[in-house]
Amino acid sequence: MSTDTTLLTRARALWGRLARVPAAFPPAGGVEVVVSPTSELCPAGWVGAVALGDAALVTVPDAHTATVVRDALAHLSVEALVDGVSVRAVLPVAATLGPAALAYVSPGRFRPADAGAPAVERLSAGHAELGRLEESAGDEDAVEAALDEITSPAFVVRRQGRVVAAAGYRAWPSRTAHLSVLTAPAERGRGLARVAGSAAVAHALAAGLLPQWRARPPASRRVAASLGFAELGSQLSMELTADGGRPAYRRHP
Repeated sequence: MSTDTTLLTRARALWGRLARVPAAFPPAGGVEVVVSPTSELCPAGWVGAVALGDAALVTVPDAHTATVVRDALAHLSVEALVDGVSVRAVLPVAATLGPAALAYVSPGRFRPADAGAPAVERLSAGHAELGRLEESAGDEDAVEAALDEITSPAFVVRRQGRVVAAAGYRAWPSRTAHLSVLTAPAERGRGLARVAGSAAVAHALAAGLLPQWRARPPASRRVAASLGFAELGSQLSMELTADGGRPAYRRHP
């Protein structure tokens, strides 16, 4: 079995488990729609779609929505199913989260930062200096990175004594390490996200975990690629207008 096939199998097992009901990705080219009010593929009450390889898993909150979604998605390819524009053409979408690329790396694919890179220091999760980095980055970037949710140590790079880049990961089901990386706005473009991220990925791999990098911004996706991550799919969450009101937001895995 090739490295990418192994990664794909592990990734699909993870997202099948996050559906919170018995669910699995269908044979190549298929789309499976399942009812799961407690799905972790999306915020509560929303429709969650994850495409990995050439198959997709979709969770919906109730049987009525399942019928609507199955009928609509029958006309879309797996790739279009996680494209916001394509989905809006066939479903009454009020809001979306994503799409976000899902990338994974194995020990054999991993390309760590160069030996001459800036020094990396280890801090405890929740350290006050991480909070100051989040403040400097602004709310939108801080929420996207979610450093406040990591369960691993934080791996940080300093400049003039101040933490300007940090990375860590949150323990997910199926022995998965969900990466979080953040760089201060004034320090971006220096390769610091790659340095901090490399240390976090190395820590996860040493523990036998599957590193997962979920990202929307092109810059973040380029960092993942530079470390050897392979993009295997995408995630899109949708709120349908027919649901009658916007559910309270909760950050989903």
